[in-house]
Amino acid sequence: MLSTKYNPAEVEDKWYKYWMKKGFFHAKPTSGKEPYTIVIPPPNVTGVLHMGHMLNNTIQDVLVRKARMEGKEACWVPGTDHASIATEAKVVAMLRERGIKKSDLSREEFLKYAWEWKEKYGGIILEQLKKLGASCDWDRTKFTMDPDYYEAVVDVFIDLYNKGNIYRGMRMVNWDPAGKTALSDDEVIHRDVPSKLYHIRYAIEGSQDEYVTIATVRPETIMADAAICVNPADERYKHLKGKRALIPLINRAIPIIEDEYVAMDFGTGCLKVTPAHDMNDNELGRKHNLEVIDILNEDGTLNEKARLYVGEDRFIARKKIAKELEATGYLVKAEEYTSHVGFSERTDAVIEPRLSLQWFLKMDTITKPALKHVMNDDIQLIPPKFKNTYNHWMSNVRDWCISRQLWWGHRIPAWYNAAGDHVVARTEAEALALFQARNPNVTAAEVRQDPDVMDTWFSSWLWPIAVFDTTVFKDGNAGNADLNYFYPTNDLVTAPEILFFWVARMIIAGYEYRGAMPFKNVYLTGIVRDKQGRKMSKSLGNSPDPLDLIATFGADAVRTGMLFSSPAGNDLLYDEKLIEQGRNFTNKIWNAFLFVKGLTVADIPTPEENATAVAWFETQLQQSLAELNDHFSKFRMSDAVHAVRKLVWDDFCSWYIEMVKPEFGKPIDAATYSRTVGFFETLLRATHPFMPFITEELWHALQERTDDDCVIKAAWPVAGPFEDTLLQEARLAFEIITEVRNMRNAKGLSPKEALTLLVKNGEKVPVKACWTVVKKLANLKEINFVTEAPAGQSSPFLVRSAEFFIPLEGKVNAEQERDELQKELIYQQGFLEKVNQKLSNEKFVAGAPKKVLDIEYKKKEDAETRIKALEEALSR
Repeated sequence: MLSTKYNPAEVEDKWYKYWMKKGFFHAKPTSGKEPYTIVIPPPNVTGVLHMGHMLNNTIQDVLVRKARMEGKEACWVPGTDHASIATEAKVVAMLRERGIKKSDLSREEFLKYAWEWKEKYGGIILEQLKKLGASCDWDRTKFTMDPDYYEAVVDVFIDLYNKGNIYRGMRMVNWDPAGKTALSDDEVIHRDVPSKLYHIRYAIEGSQDEYVTIATVRPETIMADAAICVNPADERYKHLKGKRALIPLINRAIPIIEDEYVAMDFGTGCLKVTPAHDMNDNELGRKHNLEVIDILNEDGTLNEKARLYVGEDRFIARKKIAKELEATGYLVKAEEYTSHVGFSERTDAVIEPRLSLQWFLKMDTITKPALKHVMNDDIQLIPPKFKNTYNHWMSNVRDWCISRQLWWGHRIPAWYNAAGDHVVARTEAEALALFQARNPNVTAAEVRQDPDVMDTWFSSWLWPIAVFDTTVFKDGNAGNADLNYFYPTNDLVTAPEILFFWVARMIIAGYEYRGAMPFKNVYLTGIVRDKQGRKMSKSLGNSPDPLDLIATFGADAVRTGMLFSSPAGNDLLYDEKLIEQGRNFTNKIWNAFLFVKGLTVADIPTPEENATAVAWFETQLQQSLAELNDHFSKFRMSDAVHAVRKLVWDDFCSWYIEMVKPEFGKPIDAATYSRTVGFFETLLRATHPFMPFITEELWHALQERTDDDCVIKAAWPVAGPFEDTLLQEARLAFEIITEVRNMRNAKGLSPKEALTLLVKNGEKVPVKACWTVVKKLANLKEINFVTEAPAGQSSPFLVRSAEFFIPLEGKVNAEQERDELQKELIYQQGFLEKVNQKLSNEKFVAGAPKKVLDIEYKKKEDAETRIKALEEALSR
């Protein structure tokens, strides 16, 4: 016996275990069905469930559950990403708590701790997704550091190197001083931050009082200056050509050079050139063959080459140097300034441009198919507004720095000999053979592997392929049965902020290694924000714990609550009231079930109003299913869940149940009951992708089922043909019923008191078969059609230009009723005056669309009809 109140805790674990036991989530390539595939955006192995994961994975689960019900071989592949920077930081922090420094460990010792950490914490987020109801094929769970996946990443590096697409070079890179690693351009987030612009004097060598002034936001780098540069067309500085300036505080002489790169109208027109610490300065330095002086350590502290404040952090050094420049008279002024500063996407440290020897992937040619197939809509971005952003990035892409100075990750398969030459090979033995082919004297003792690992995205860009087959990247491998069946995948659900980090690169890899798109549709979710518009984060303390929400409200409530306000590509403003709405929805479904199961059934004739109700709901159901499937086809997930809610809450619970509900203590006819159960089953099927737990519970409670007869496997409801006429008639009937109910409330009349309804101009409201429904739901003892307004006291109302009257003689205070009619008349007269003013405005009438004008003329007609009826009522 089910309780009168829905308790998610009693339902969710039970059904999830049952689905797992029955293997309903597992997909096979031999089914003969149409495949439907989603690969999860692999969360960091360090991660725990947050609100963004909740939204993203709910949408994925809705899509995969619907596909499964459509009879497709639905495969949702889960897994985690090793997250080099984030995980290494976690392990270093763990070691610090144990009193261990990373620098005191060998690589092998550190990796032992890293794997220990991964085994302890690495599966948490996937277990949490099960609480949400995620119907992933857990047998296929993948980790980007699995041995076979690791080998696949190495294979790809070697393949691209052999194709000439990967090279090693000394280049300016984005350096993360906290992570102590290089980053790609895409891993740098730029923000405007308040700063100071320091104007500093540089004395001219050999002069007693002449100097030039430069403006910089980074006085801590003056010790790395290699030149002062001016524009050759700048008359102010022509006399300084060939001279040298002295760096303040250290008095090192640097040349004054000329280049058109310098803007004469910015600052003083003099530019300090620091090739080691600025991307643009590095280009200028190479052009003029300037010295490169790197004064920063990998952690952002000053080294011995700085000569001043050695060992100090760069930002502390900035303040101290500024003070010393001021004390020694070199600082002309310091003014407030806004700097455009790069921050590490992983650690949030301020990025330091750094000249470094790194590995790069050429992006000029390999990206072309990925650009073409998105711009011609072979691959759809949803919403399509992101195509412009994608086009800009892909058209201006720079070579990808793929090496990272970390230990946790896929180690770069490059090997060096004593002379510093390198080869690329899978193993040390293969590397030695390559070296010895060049020089037989090379020994195994001198061969060493590159200490760096590959960028995390260099492994996850293979995800849609490698989750199915990790051997396909070797020459001549056509792919296994899984890959050839499930690839390309169908839909990818992810966040816009990784459109370039991950999505674009997966598309590149898909065309490079399969000659085909990795997915057809990319649904880009918004960011979950609080009511103030701030991104939810632990640091701000504005994000609820998703598992606490599930424990409090139930997974179904959280899922639907998140989807109530989640249009694609637009941010979701989270409010717990959304989750409460989800809970209310579960309760509404539960109560509807209790009503259906609580009916007493008898073999009696079907009342006319029941036959009308069944015919109407059947038609309404087909229209709603057509609307629902249209929303799905356009990835309007929020609209889809609202359509289901309206169908269940409004159409079924508020109208249909009331239509067929028998009088208290009386039975319902068997024919209507059978159709009602059938309708409820269809509602459960349509609701299941959004609310899997309660629908499965009620599916089994509704009637006896076999073990495999579960709603998770039931057929998805497909809309059939329908005629709109009955829906229009019912809408008119509902308007009339609502008007009668409102009148009862306004007049203080009991809902149990049967009233009489008089209808004038009834032909204007073709309710037809629905009059029996009006009579029942408005509690009317009779409905009479009249040609004139009735004499005596009555309450009039208007529906679609037809006049309705409810005789009130002896039911209400006559004087009070006249006062209310008079107030309504004054309101309607004022309303009509405003409408007439708008229609008398020639400019409005000439410029408004016909649809708008038709609405205004209809308002005028209705107001005039209502005024006439009120005046007639007052005249009696």
